[in-house]
Amino acid sequence: MSVPLHAVCLRSQRVCRRSVAAAVSQCFRHRDASVSHFSHSAGLSAQTCKALVYRTHGDPSRVVQLEGVELPSLGAKDVLVKVLAAPINPSDINMIQGTYAILPDLPAVGGNEGVAQVVEVGSQVKSLKTGDWVIPKDAGLGTWRTQAVLPEEDVISVPNDIPLVSAATLGVNPCTAFRMLSDFEDLKPGDCVIQNAANSGVGQAVIQIAAARGINTINVIRDRPEFTELSDKLKAIGASHVIKEEALRKHEIKELFKTCPKPKLALNGVGGKSATELLRHLQIGGSMVTYGGMSKQPVTVPVSALIFKDVKVRGFWVTQWKRDHSHDGRAFRAMLDELCSLIKQGKLTAPACTEVGLQQYHAALDTAMQPFISTKQVLVM
Repeated sequence: MSVPLHAVCLRSQRVCRRSVAAAVSQCFRHRDASVSHFSHSAGLSAQTCKALVYRTHGDPSRVVQLEGVELPSLGAKDVLVKVLAAPINPSDINMIQGTYAILPDLPAVGGNEGVAQVVEVGSQVKSLKTGDWVIPKDAGLGTWRTQAVLPEEDVISVPNDIPLVSAATLGVNPCTAFRMLSDFEDLKPGDCVIQNAANSGVGQAVIQIAAARGINTINVIRDRPEFTELSDKLKAIGASHVIKEEALRKHEIKELFKTCPKPKLALNGVGGKSATELLRHLQIGGSMVTYGGMSKQPVTVPVSALIFKDVKVRGFWVTQWKRDHSHDGRAFRAMLDELCSLIKQGKLTAPACTEVGLQQYHAALDTAMQPFISTKQVLVM
């Protein structure tokens, strides 16, 4: 059975990176059912890899299966890569469930993020060489697999002397944090940012990047038995203040603002009442940027915040940013270089990760879907 992995058709935008539907249909009818055939070129080799494939949307633990996948022959502008590690992100789960903003044609391979090592390069490849580490430039590449043949233009190199999990988790959360801290307000050392979901992957990246820039962070997390332990952990990576959500409505927040300026920027990954409370504490003219909605509740904006404080309410999706800048890779390259520099300096570390072998994918998917999970599941090939 066949699945063209990297040639993803995005239903929501009706955009195909390659015309593959006919080829997929042919592969399903005429190929050995024990092997899937991922192809973006006419010729197929006998080389195969293992991949986590889903043929229908639904519960990931039920619809995802580990299968053999046939690799296409190497084209002149292609690279053969060995996938080293790939995380399981909420967006990956949502894509399998069929609830994400972009969905690949089915069948498909899971995973939008990860790091791979170049094993072989085509005769016309110029930017990459054997041994280089690469990450996807865009979502939909299908990283939950052991190997892939990919167009040179679909990946970008990263240093191979940074920690494996840092490289594998570099393309989504740190990039999201970097852009939100850079693109919405002119933040200077001494300024303040407030965020909910501070223990998330994005939240931890925000803390560390902000600290490296001399920016204060007020970090809001839900109350829990291990609150003090978690607070200490976030402060150890650079958090200026860590408070419970209830504190946003109590006198202690006023006490905090006696020693800390009101935030110019609020980062919302939760939605609902939590987002409304962030808005209340923005300084006049400040911005709230929403990048997630873990509560699955709408963002309510008080009229008074718009009229009397002139707050700006924005949204951010790193996938769209990457596509908007795909015509000129310099901005993406510069961002990755700065993030990798922070990693090398020990100023940006990956969130707590649990490395899981590909064969144990069922357990990893089940764990990734649990509420209040404290570690990110990373598939190691």
